[in-house]
Amino acid sequence: MALSSNYADFIQQSLLWHQQQKLTLITWADPKSPSQCQVNDIVDGTVQWQPVLQQPKADFSNVEQALELTLHPDIITFYQTYFGAGLAAEHPKGKLALLMVWNNDDLNRLQENIIGHILMKRRLKQQETVFFATTEDDDILLSVLNSTGEVFLERVGQEVTEKLAANLAEFFTQLQPCAYEGL
Repeated sequence: MALSSNYADFIQQSLLWHQQQKLTLITWADPKSPSQCQVNDIVDGTVQWQPVLQQPKADFSNVEQALELTLHPDIITFYQTYFGAGLAAEHPKGKLALLMVWNNDDLNRLQENIIGHILMKRRLKQQETVFFATTEDDDILLSVLNSTGEVFLERVGQEVTEKLAANLAEFFTQLQPCAYEGL
């Protein structure tokens, strides 16, 4: 429950911050792939958006069956709460973009990427992680250690070593809203 509350609090902080800065959330958009979070019409390939609660919530049972594992509840809660285009944030370690699901097609791509990521971790004989954010460095992700729910910086292809938080709920309390600026 703390995760849902902390995530919702960060979403509200971010929306308020963007409003105070007179900034809007804008992303590229494909007219053939609409989302519930689109606010206006697509103009020149971009659209304004707002986070919207998923209805119905994304189902990850297919991923769990394919991998023969149970995903940590925090990662499921994170990915099945909001539709959105990704939200920029600042952490004491640097800027990041929280990944969000745009629509059901995007959910399918995300699930395929999670399966591929975990299979890579298994091939490398590393602890299984699930990514939830990108950073300014394309080789560094933010991930949840599936066995514990701890949040780590993850250098692609390497074992996680730098723990940032005991769980996603705690991690969200470490974030401040910011603008994208190239993330």
